[in-house]
Amino acid sequence: MPSEGELPSSLVQRDDGVYFRADATGAACQAAVNQVFLSNGYFSGLDYAVFIRVLYDAGAELPAALKGQELVRFADTVLPFHAQRRELYKSVRIINGEAEYYFEPVFFTVPDMPPTPARLNFDEFVADMWVKGIRFGIDAPAVKATIAGGRVTRLIAARRLNATPGRDAVIVEVAQNIHRSNAPREMANGRFDLHTFQNRFPQMPPHVRLLRKVPRVPGIRGYELSGIPLEPPQPRDVDLAAMAGPGTAVEEANGVEFLVSTTEGFLSIDGSKRVSIGPKIVSREGVSVRTTGNLQLTGEYEEFGEVQEQRSVDGGNITIHGDVFGNINSRGGVISLRRNLMSGTAANADGDIEVKGVASASVVQTRKGTVTLGRAESCVITGTRVVIGEASNCEIMADEVEIKTAEGCAIAARRIAIGRAGPRRQIEMLLFPLVPDTSKYDKNIAELEEKAARHAAAAAKVKSEIDAITNEPDVRNYLTLATRVRKQEVVLTPEQLALFQKMAVQVGPALRTVGKLSLGVKEAQAEQAKVQELAAQVRQRKREVAGQGMCKVDMVTGDTVVRTMEYNPDHGAAYDQPAKDIKARLRAATHRTAPVFSGSAGMVDWSSAGLPAPASS
Repeated sequence: MPSEGELPSSLVQRDDGVYFRADATGAACQAAVNQVFLSNGYFSGLDYAVFIRVLYDAGAELPAALKGQELVRFADTVLPFHAQRRELYKSVRIINGEAEYYFEPVFFTVPDMPPTPARLNFDEFVADMWVKGIRFGIDAPAVKATIAGGRVTRLIAARRLNATPGRDAVIVEVAQNIHRSNAPREMANGRFDLHTFQNRFPQMPPHVRLLRKVPRVPGIRGYELSGIPLEPPQPRDVDLAAMAGPGTAVEEANGVEFLVSTTEGFLSIDGSKRVSIGPKIVSREGVSVRTTGNLQLTGEYEEFGEVQEQRSVDGGNITIHGDVFGNINSRGGVISLRRNLMSGTAANADGDIEVKGVASASVVQTRKGTVTLGRAESCVITGTRVVIGEASNCEIMADEVEIKTAEGCAIAARRIAIGRAGPRRQIEMLLFPLVPDTSKYDKNIAELEEKAARHAAAAAKVKSEIDAITNEPDVRNYLTLATRVRKQEVVLTPEQLALFQKMAVQVGPALRTVGKLSLGVKEAQAEQAKVQELAAQVRQRKREVAGQGMCKVDMVTGDTVVRTMEYNPDHGAAYDQPAKDIKARLRAATHRTAPVFSGSAGMVDWSSAGLPAPASS
């Protein structure tokens, strides 16, 4: 045992006890304690809780009186651990991090003398366990109670301290209205629309805290019975900045990180958990009765899932990446379906519609825009311009239609261009070049021409009256002489001038009548010119309305019929009709208009240029 003054530097022994230096490291204190125990010494009056706290920074906190002190008292003194006393302590059994000790009566053995009863000592027990490798985790209250009671028992005298896991960093929501509300939407009449959710896509104002990062909390170290530390697993951290998408930013306040909105718009979260705010609504769950219900949107919308049957999406600039089985309605912009439209509808009030995949048994209509389809089967399609790769058994009506291959379709348009056209099974191919009804312009032109003729007749009649007056001898002679005098072909003498003036007085009334009638001729001619100008304008308008219809088929591969179809341009676009009316009109059993082509082979090249308008059908 070290003598007084020979204790390791980490230990200080005074008259009032044994102390650890507070500035010594745990490893230095462990080495000092190890030196004392291996030198056959032990600490008498040991405060095991303080002892373990200083050596391993584990267990209960130091008493308040010891905190902040330069020296930490943990025992009364250091005493020798005699070999005779050490023999009283038996071996320990270690199983699964637990040290089991069998407490029983102990005796001193002296040669030629009967055994003398003895008692164990907790302080010696700690020193003996240390030497046997138990340097941590002794259950001091239980061991002390067992020794004091002298009981015979098998006791778990020490236990391993498992590491306590820490807490991962987490992200918590701050804004209340960041949550979607799937409650049924209340309508203006107080009823609830069970097919529409109340707030499926939250809209956020700028400068609002959306999320807050709760930092990770490290775990607590554990110890084996040998004093070897058991490190807890490192808690996972999260990078809030990695979650900041367009329209958001990370701000720090009082050491706490927040994700805040920087602009006004709709909140969306992509597959990598990035939070974005912008004018477009982005959804990845699809449109169904379970996820969203029917949608009535104010901004652009992009959906990565499917739109199920009987579900509707109303908005503007709608993009769907999955299959669509429901109804898509846009007030403008573009409807872009990246996959298939199956037994659904796509309607756009003012904009284009495109379907990258197949449109089958569906209705595709735009009042003003282009419809672009890869393949269409049994669909009703209308628009300003329709462009299709392959179409079969469809009813199509537009201003302009362009199709590579068409089978069994009924198509009506001002301009039709088809690569290959033919029947599908028993359904013939029907083509209807649209010809506008210009009868009202013809009627107007006829009326104006008749009016112009009346003005011309009136002018001719007045002119004949003028001729009758000017052909009278006195008037004709005066006018002839006056003309020669004005041209200075004749110079009158004073006597002749008097006679000339007398002649003028005599024919004056007749000349004034001619003057008045001449004004009437000019007025009639002016009215005639005005009416003729109006007629020219009507003819120009007629030409603009009539345009130039065209129907071209590069190759006819089966029964194909081409008939003109008249429409009234004053009623708006011919194709702006409900789908059922389009289908009924194009598939009508009878068409009175004579076909301009009917055959099963060859080609079609028809133009309305220079042709009269067809009779009504």
